[in-house]
Amino acid sequence: MTASRSDLVLHPVRLRIVIECSSRATTTRELADRMPDVSQATLYRNISALVDAGVLQVVSERRIRGGVERTFRVADGAGLLDSADAAAMSPDEHRRGFAIFAGALIGAFSRYLDRPDARPGEDPVGYRQVALWLNDDEVRKMTTALSSALAPFLENPEAPDRQRILLSTIVMPDAPASPLD
Repeated sequence: MTASRSDLVLHPVRLRIVIECSSRATTTRELADRMPDVSQATLYRNISALVDAGVLQVVSERRIRGGVERTFRVADGAGLLDSADAAAMSPDEHRRGFAIFAGALIGAFSRYLDRPDARPGEDPVGYRQVALWLNDDEVRKMTTALSSALAPFLENPEAPDRQRILLSTIVMPDAPASPLD
């Protein structure tokens, strides 16, 4: 993903679209239903930008009442930032990208809390931060172990007895607080 492509994905609406289309093929109607706060024009414009850039791909089309319903999924590896993408980004681009990521996370949590059936004390809801003391090799081992632990669950198809769970991770070296903090 080039820096301009990372700019494309690190956008509040487009990031939500990528997240929605990353776990399963999704129609435009399903995206609109899951993102009622986004106007139809804005949704279509952002889907088009993602398709044009090769981030989303059309996996099927079918005729519905004189129109064409398209089903999308994220192209393999296209929705992720890899180490080369991260290396190409300036500190300000990282700040902007992280702010968009954090904003999307806050938005998703707010939409959950706004649901009439939300039960944060009973639902699988949790957020916490822990500090770990790890060398570079241990960090690689930890991330590999986490990826291996999640792998079997990433392939689960949507089913009536399953609910969609969002898992967000952030890994970064800690920095001492400045005197102004």
